[in-house]
Amino acid sequence: MAQYGLILYGDPTRWKKISPEEMQKVTDKYMEWGRKAASAGFLRSSHRLAEDVGKVMRGAGVTDGPFSETKEILGGFYLIEAASYQDAVKLTTGHPHIEYGGTIEVRQLHAVQG
Repeated sequence: MAQYGLILYGDPTRWKKISPEEMQKVTDKYMEWGRKAASAGFLRSSHRLAEDVGKVMRGAGVTDGPFSETKEILGGFYLIEAASYQDAVKLTTGHPHIEYGGTIEVRQLHAVQG
């Protein structure tokens, strides 16, 4: 089985506009999707990014960021296993991130040899 990264992007201002009760409902949906994916045997790992700006490393040094002109930011990722891109997309269908206006980028990971 190949491994795929599900890379979640979204508008961070969206979450600041909802009540704490609604945020809890959203969080519960994400957690339930993760539990189902783990029970089904295809979820290997998942991580939400911390709410800080992070650091960007380039040849010229290290800066705070990433700051860009886009409205979507990287919010977290899942690592899953699937037989093909088609299967990875099918397994991802129904993830609540789409329901809440986010984008999920599905990318196959290069197999590490050795």
